[in-house]
Amino acid sequence: MSKRDYYEVLGVGKEASADEIKKAFRKAAVKHHPDKEGGSEEKFKEVNEAYEVLKDQQKRQRYDQFGHAGVGGASGGGYSGGGNPFEGFGGQGMHFDFGDGGLGDIFGQFFGGASGGGQRTQRGNDVETRITLDFEEAIFGVEKTLSLDMQDECSHCHGERAEPGHGMKTCATCKGSGQIPRVMNTMFGQIQQAVVCQTCEGRGQIPEKICSVCRGRGTERRTQDLKIKVPAGIDDGVTIRLRERGEAIAGGARGDLYVHVRVKAHKQFTREGDLILSEEHVDMVDAALGTEIDVTTVDGVVRMKIPAGTQSGTDFKLNEHGVPLQHGGRGAHIVSIVVDTPTKLSKKQKELLKELKSSKKRSIFS
Repeated sequence: MSKRDYYEVLGVGKEASADEIKKAFRKAAVKHHPDKEGGSEEKFKEVNEAYEVLKDQQKRQRYDQFGHAGVGGASGGGYSGGGNPFEGFGGQGMHFDFGDGGLGDIFGQFFGGASGGGQRTQRGNDVETRITLDFEEAIFGVEKTLSLDMQDECSHCHGERAEPGHGMKTCATCKGSGQIPRVMNTMFGQIQQAVVCQTCEGRGQIPEKICSVCRGRGTERRTQDLKIKVPAGIDDGVTIRLRERGEAIAGGARGDLYVHVRVKAHKQFTREGDLILSEEHVDMVDAALGTEIDVTTVDGVVRMKIPAGTQSGTDFKLNEHGVPLQHGGRGAHIVSIVVDTPTKLSKKQKELLKELKSSKKRSIFS
């Protein structure tokens, strides 16, 4: 199914200013929020997608010139180059190991063989997972417990690979060197190279008796509960990297843990960088005469003054009620005022408004 025009989605023209686009997004996001009665998750996502493109000047320019294809929106899925090639897999138990065995090993072996006496620097698999935070948790930070099913140090041999009470012995295949010679037939003739011994995996030693639990691997798969601290102010789509908190491996360092963060949409607030945005409705008379209103922020209710003559669409700033900043302090909470015009008036109310209108006209010439 073809995508709708982004300007049409937000209800603005192609000549709309950045401010008009922002206000249109706020209005549409509130209207289609999935948690609101009559809301639509599909339309809410469509609105967010349109705003992500049109708020960025470069993306907007590419979109104006090339349409959806110019901003990566020509196809409905798959990896089209650029960015993270693993994005979209959702981190569902997938492990990525970019350690030994890559192109570096191939060329290293061909031009002189492995160095360091065959002792490879081994590393466990990296692990990916995902957490979902409430809006307030992302603003103020939170501690989360993750349950991860992955390779951990063997509880019986503690990673030694040998049955407790038994030691290690020299590998008979490589005679303790961790390497074995191999002859390759190439266009230059026969080349002898040293490759990692598969029996001892380059360690030069093997257990006298392998561990009865892990069968000599040094690790076993089990579910682990891991506590992590999510920093205050983290945004949706951010990935936290925890070094050496991934899978274990015998004789080497653990892999890394990558935690992809998703933040739930809020019924009342939206976020732009270090700003929190919301709307407050004021009736026409209060806007004209001035008033004070209670504004809900992430810190609780704050009393805010509305000056006489405030127009619909006017923004007010509540300092230090936004997102915590990296170097201290906080951003602002921006409150956009919507002036409600009454649709049903009593006879007396109509007469009062007519009298007000008449008095304003007379004042022009008085």
